[in-house]
Parts: sequence; C-alpha cells; structure tokens
Amino acid sequence: MQIDKPKLAMELPEKRMHDIFFQEEPELEMCQVQQADFANESVDRLRLSKVIIRNSRFNNTDFTGMDLLDVRFENCDFSNVKMSKSSIHRVEFHGCKMLGADMTESSLGNVSFRDSLVNLVSFGQSKMEKVIFSSCGLQGADFYANRMKKVEFTDCDLNEANFEQTALKGIDLSTSSFQQLTVSIENLKGCIVSPNQAIQLASLIGLVVK
Repeated sequence: MQIDKPKLAMELPEKRMHDIFFQEEPELEMCQVQQADFANESVDRLRLSKVIIRNSRFNNTDFTGMDLLDVRFENCDFSNVKMSKSSIHRVEFHGCKMLGADMTESSLGNVSFRDSLVNLVSFGQSKMEKVIFSSCGLQGADFYANRMKKVEFTDCDLNEANFEQTALKGIDLSTSSFQQLTVSIENLKGCIVSPNQAIQLASLIGLVVK
C-alpha cells in the first residue's frame, strides 16, 4: 500500500524543543530537533508542522490534543506519553519506543510505524486511514472500537492485541504473528489471515481442527 509521505524540506534549521514555551502558541514548524530531553512535561494542543525530530525523549509527557502534520520522528522515546484526542497526518515513526502510549480518540492518516516498539499502546476509539505498521512489536496493543480503513500490518508481533468491536474487513494479518488475539467473531469477516492463523482463530468459534 502506498501512503503519502511527510512533505519536508531538504535542509531545515535546528531548534530546541523547549522553544515552544517562549511562543504565544506552542508550535514548531519548518525545523529539525536533535537529542531533546522533553520528558515529564505537559503541553496542551502542541502543533508541529514540517519538522524532523531525532534521538529525543518524551517519556511521560502530556501532549493531549496535539496536531502533527508532515513530521518524521527517528529513534525517539514516547514511553507512557499521552497523545489522546490528537490529529496525526503524514507522520513517520521510525525506530521509536512507544511502550504504553495513549493515542485514544485520535485521527491518524497516512502514518507509518516502522521498526518500532508499540507494545501496550492504546489506539481505542481512534480513526485510522492509510496507516502502516511494519516490523513493529504490538504486543498487548489496544485497538478497541477502532475505525480502520486501509490499515496494514507487515511482519508485526500482534500477540494479545485487542481488536474488540473493530471491523477487520480487508485488514491483512497474514505476515504477522500472534498466539492469542481478542476479537469478536462477527468482526473477523473479510480479515486476511494465513492458513496457520485460520487454525488459531478457529478456536474462537469452537472448532476443533484435526
């Protein structure tokens, strides 16, 4: 699946993450940020546009209601970050750690997560359109009541992920792995799985495969 990539300039001036505290509105645009330590902060409705952020820490920071457009994150730590009620479009998370992040009630469009640790992340009640998870750990990730359209999981660990009340029609899980999923039988209709996964999922409807 092809998705729109962030629209970023070849050369961007460098700024500090804490520069947002010296502006009337918390925002950064047309810049790059390197090695920021922005853990345990709280910023309401942060706006980032046309920004690259590398090797930075955002552990336990509250970014509720943030607006991300044309942003790339590389090797950043978002463990336990709060990003609920956010708008996230044309954004890349590459090599990031997002353990336990809260991204509930958010809108994600043209977003890629690659080679990232996304275990225990909450995407509940979010809307996803054109989102790719590639080579990611998604153990225990929560997709409760998620509205998915053109979402792709490639070579991911989905063990114990929760898809309760989420329609999986057209969603391809065949290259990913799991021992157990939480999913409603009626929502499996149209889900694309491998033969081995079909045997695993058969137990959900009480089938015994010999």
